[in-house]
Formats: sequence, structure tokens, C-alpha cells
Amino acid sequence: MSRFIPLSIPNFEGNEKKYVDDALEQGWVSTGGAYITKFEERMAEFLHTDHVAACQSGTSALHLSLVEAGVRPGDVVLVPPLTFIAAVNPVKYQFATPVFIDCDDSFCMDPNKLRRFCEEECKLKKDTLFYRGQTVRAVVVVHVFGNMVDMVSVMEVAGKYHLKVIEDATEALGTHYTEGMYAGKYAGTIGDFGAFSFNGNKIITTGGGGAVTANKGKAVDHIRYLSTQAKDDPHDYIHNEIGYNYRMTNFQAALGVAQMEELPEFIRRKNSNYDLYMKLFEGFEMGKLVSFREGTASNKWFYSLEINKDKIKASMREIIDALEKRGVQTRAIWGLINEQIPYRGEIAYKLEKAPYYAARILNFPSTTQITEDEIKYVAEQIKEALRTFAI
Repeated sequence: MSRFIPLSIPNFEGNEKKYVDDALEQGWVSTGGAYITKFEERMAEFLHTDHVAACQSGTSALHLSLVEAGVRPGDVVLVPPLTFIAAVNPVKYQFATPVFIDCDDSFCMDPNKLRRFCEEECKLKKDTLFYRGQTVRAVVVVHVFGNMVDMVSVMEVAGKYHLKVIEDATEALGTHYTEGMYAGKYAGTIGDFGAFSFNGNKIITTGGGGAVTANKGKAVDHIRYLSTQAKDDPHDYIHNEIGYNYRMTNFQAALGVAQMEELPEFIRRKNSNYDLYMKLFEGFEMGKLVSFREGTASNKWFYSLEINKDKIKASMREIIDALEKRGVQTRAIWGLINEQIPYRGEIAYKLEKAPYYAARILNFPSTTQITEDEIKYVAEQIKEALRTFAI
């Protein structure tokens, strides 16, 4: 089939070429230049925060957040099992121990399971939480597919048990609360730290790239310092801490400045396209479109169909291959991290919903360039493909 509709691709409709050419003409292409500062300023303005440091990737943003949170070898960090593995790997970079906490129906960490783990499995001594003699230092929560974590409950638990909260907002740039105590607050700006990604499939891209926010300006300043090899004296090359080559390049930032100009329109399209998909899948007996948390405005980065396994006899790989032949690119949600070889020996606390959803979620085209005709085609092909596997 000649027709092919991709899952999620970058969109360069604005000033990307103009700004990149400008950076090239100025000769500022590496980890220095005016576009890096501009990008940080645009991010801070959009997120209604004063503190943003641009870095090399979402993974580096998470790693720097863990370093700044004081996570040390032997500490415990509470993490989700149903997300991309990059959300958890930085815990290992710090030689810390991940403990996996189940998700709720948003695919995000279940704050009730988080609370129960802290209450029933750990001991609070003065201002420190311990699990089997190890210090529980932090919790990493992921706003999966642009769906907001229940941050009200997470922050309540973290406050009670003195945990640092690191928000993985790599998929949630623009998602924010519209109601409640955090009304107007954006994903990545509620916890102690927030990490963002600008990989090629994200709602905006810098090719690679990421950013860190924090609730304290000094923390972001220190993260920025660590991301440039902790250089204290640029003339004599004095370094008083272990640093990293984690700073964003000016080329990347030039792309990012242009993409930030388009972000509100990208979010509008994502929401409009989701609404159309919702109408098209209404009443479909073999799957339902997954919704987003009430009281929030999501960027709706990725769309998910929950497959009704009671009516379909097929593996997710068979479904994906069938749709590929029909010209529709889809993907399964991630394999559980605790089942991956590097993590098989780690503790997974009462996982129930994470394995349930890991076997049932299909992601389908959500790119901002998709047309109404293509959306209708995608929905039609998914329905037809699933019906061929009917029990």
C-alpha cells in the first residue's frame, strides 16, 4: 500500500531554518550562544516559572535532577514500571536502587499505592524514610502521554515522608491543571524538579535536547553549572565538582526557539485531532480511546486505544503488523521496566494495573500534520484490522 500515515514526526512550519541559519552565520553552534538563553527564557515564560536550564536530552535532565536531589549510591528511588526505560536508567547511573510502584488508570503512578508502600513497607525516623535499612530519597513520577499525574496526592505523600519529587514531563510540555490547588500550574513545575525532552517525536523538538526546571533558582543554577563540566574558572580550567557534558547546543536551541513559537498551535491541533478520534471510536466494541485526567488541560501528546482482549484473539505484534500493511504506523505501550533484564532483581510493589495496561494499549498516529481525512482513514483501518481478529 502506497499510503502511509506515521505515528509521530517533527513539524517545521515556522522559523526553524531562519534561526538555525542565523546561528550558523554567527559561528555559535556548540554549547554556547544566544539561542540557548533565548530558549530558556521562552520555556520559563511559557511554564510560568523563573528557573529553566537547557540540556542535552530528557535523560540528562532526569540524571541532573537526581544528582541535585542528593540521590547517592545505595539510596532508594520510587519509580513507575510503565514508562520508557530512560525514566529509570538515571537511578542506576547514581548507583541507587529503584523500587517500582504501580500505575492508576491514567498510566501514571498510583498515589494510593505510593502512600501504602511508604506506610506499610517503610519506617520514618525523624525526617528520613527507610526501606529495609536504605534511605528512600526521592520519587520519580511520569506524566505519561501528556496525562497529568495526580500531583495533589503525590505532593501530599512526599511532604509527609520527606521525599524529593522529580517530575518526568518529557511527554507533557503544556499540560497543566485547570482546577484545584494547582490550577494554572504546569507539568514539571509542581515538584522539586521537572525534566523535559525535545526528541524528534515530542510535541516540539530540538533534534535531541532537554530542559530542567526546579522550585529553587539556586538548584537550576547549580544544574546548569554541572551540565558544563562544573567549570569554575574558564581560563585556568578549574573544576571543583564532577561535571557532565550535558549542555544543549546553540543549534538545538535555535530550533527550540522556533518550535516554542508554534507550541500553542501544536497543542490546539493535538486536542482537536483527539476530539475527532473520540467521535470516530465512540461505541466501538473492540477498543476504547483512553481519556485524560479531569481538572487538567493536556497537550494530548499521544493517543491510546485500550484493546478489549475479551473480543480479540491476537498479540499486539500481530495487530501492529496488520496495521502496518494497511499503511498505518502504530506501536504498543512499553514493556514493563521491572521485567527488563537489567531490572529483574528489583522490587516491584503490588503491580496490578501496569501489567494489565501493558498488554492492552495501542498507540496510533498523533502527529500535528495529520489531516481530517487521514484521521478518518486511521480509525477505519484500526476498526477493520481489529475485527479480523474477532473471537
